Amino acid sequence: MRRFTNTWRESAPERRMVMKQLTIISGKGGTGKTTITAAFAVLAKDKVVVDCDVDAADLHLILDAKTCEETKFFGGRSPVVDMERCTRCGTCTEICRFGAIQAGVVDLVSWDHCGLCALGCPEEAITMVEDHSGNWFVSETPYGPLVHARLGIGEENSGKLVTEVRKKAAEMAEKETMDLIIIDGPPGVGCPVMASLAGVDMILAVSEPTLSGRHDLNRILDLADHFKIPARVCINKYDINEDITEEIERACQDRGSKVLSKLPSDRCVVDALVTRKTVIEHPCGEVTSGIRDMWERIEGELASV
Repeated sequence: MRRFTNTWRESAPERRMVMKQLTIISGKGGTGKTTITAAFAVLAKDKVVVDCDVDAADLHLILDAKTCEETKFFGGRSPVVDMERCTRCGTCTEICRFGAIQAGVVDLVSWDHCGLCALGCPEEAITMVEDHSGNWFVSETPYGPLVHARLGIGEENSGKLVTEVRKKAAEMAEKETMDLIIIDGPPGVGCPVMASLAGVDMILAVSEPTLSGRHDLNRILDLADHFKIPARVCINKYDINEDITEEIERACQDRGSKVLSKLPSDRCVVDALVTRKTVIEHPCGEVTSGIRDMWERIEGELASV
């Protein structure tokens, strides 16, 4: 996996800037991760924002993004059969464990990208061709540049696409001499999550006080420990179950992960999202003030890591 460098080249003899990268992640979808990322995008200065949730990107909706650049992403390969060379011997059908090819006809829904049919074809009638798996975009927002992507339905290699958008963001940050990259990571602990964490300076794990939320947060913190990345925690909607909130706080204290903020549940947040506004533009009382305080703490800690 590519590891991103955090050190700028010298743009002037007297100055060397250090680029910091913050990834906001959660163990499951719907915890408020993107809402918080969008708010940070408004509050932070001199940054590039990246949406690494390539399977279901929506940060561009909240940030009113206008696409400036679009690039095709080729993330996998699919078989193409030369029917003039195919003798319909049935070898490909026999060796395909997914039942994805019959008499030279490929079922791309069942196809699993293994390529064994091309390898095993005695007539060399099957060729593996790169797939157009999705697109990635560079957009402008009122708060600076955003790099995001859209993976095609049912396509694979989302981790590879995450790496591509992060690479582009790093190039843009260096070109524009910006010293911060804020990454809206995908949910879970799979390949795209690991690709969104590689080489970052800090993780903000967003959780909620439910049994599944507590369990998923533990998985995220285990992942942070594995990669030796400092992890901070935000408990969103903490007041929907204060008993579990206390359990999460104790668990974080035991493993040395700071809880930076506890945000209350507030219908105003939904109202802000419906109008495609961040909670900074559409103030939501304690939620907005809590996110402002949390950003100030993160900004201070990033400066020291």
